[in-house]
Amino acid sequence: MNIELRQLRYFVTVAEEMHFGRAAIRLHMTQPPLSQAIQSLEAMLGVQLFRRTSRSVALTPAGIALLPEAQRILQQTAALPDLMRRAASGTSGRLSLAFVSTADYSVLPPFLREFREAYPGVEIDLREATTDVQLDDLMQGRIDVGLLIPPIPDKAKLQLDYLPVLSEPLILAAPKGLKALRGKQSVALQALAELPLIIFPRRIAPAFHDAILACYRDAGLTPHIGQEAIQMQTIIGLVSAGMGIALVPQSVSNLKRPGVDYKPLANKTPLVETGLAWRRDNASPVLNAFLELLRKK
Repeated sequence: MNIELRQLRYFVTVAEEMHFGRAAIRLHMTQPPLSQAIQSLEAMLGVQLFRRTSRSVALTPAGIALLPEAQRILQQTAALPDLMRRAASGTSGRLSLAFVSTADYSVLPPFLREFREAYPGVEIDLREATTDVQLDDLMQGRIDVGLLIPPIPDKAKLQLDYLPVLSEPLILAAPKGLKALRGKQSVALQALAELPLIIFPRRIAPAFHDAILACYRDAGLTPHIGQEAIQMQTIIGLVSAGMGIALVPQSVSNLKRPGVDYKPLANKTPLVETGLAWRRDNASPVLNAFLELLRKK
């Protein structure tokens, strides 16, 4: 079966006019070829679409069923050129974006808000994922862009581009009411040396993990790692439960949780960077629009 759009257009016009002569005038053609085209469509479908008499034309049950579907197909076809233009310009389509949990409290919300305002026709597929999972998904083409914590492995650098978007210091997240924190604007790690440390596993975020251990090393301390967790919400939840302390990016203080105090560290701390990574060969106009918007910030 090879139904042509022309045949559907002829059918819809006759159905709307309920008169072959008037339909032919609307279609700028004569009546005989219009009647032949409708008969050809009926033969192709194996059903009669119109009941014809010398005085009237009426839709059969099959014609009534076909009419809304034919109208929908013609409307969608008419919209195709504009849809293709918007897709080519990046103003419509789909963007799959993964993000580390820390970004949810810093750069992700304003990024999404600004992009949605500029490109309301783009569907954004969001998923939270650790840096290692994002790198694998990027390499396999399962996501368009990842908001992650560098570094990017040398092998991945051959296929991925990277744009830094945020650098921030580490701060302390501690159970509320600790004696060492009372009246302090900032706190030294030495005052908390005996408390267990809650931290990301190194395999999940090696740079983040190493930055935290560097803080302890520079303070002349060896941390006692009490718990490991891969989600920032879990880490802060464990702190709230009194299971230990954590060193977290400054923006995580936006995650308000009962029983948690956030304090700047008196010790010098390294900066933790967050950035965007994407496949160099990804020619998606939507991805390009997203990156261009962020580069202008």
